[in-house]
Amino acid sequence: MATLASLGLGKTMERKLHSVGIHSAEELKAIGSRQAVFRLRAQYPSTCAVILYYLEAAIRGVEIKQLDAACKSELKAYFQQLRQLEE
Repeated sequence: MATLASLGLGKTMERKLHSVGIHSAEELKAIGSRQAVFRLRAQYPSTCAVILYYLEAAIRGVEIKQLDAACKSELKAYFQQLRQLEE
């Protein structure tokens, strides 16, 4: 199993993902960025939309700026729905 660091994630993000039950690159890829952020927000309410973009980019093996506009739009819409559910 590949480590989360192999996706270019920093130690802080790796620690946070471990705390919500995501321990490898394969696990992150399997659950996806949306579910990962859902879990992160439950434990770390200050988790922002940029983290969602960051995780999606890591899963895809690209930099955030390489995510296309449609992808970013979908992620932003998901994040806004998530925030509304929390209110």
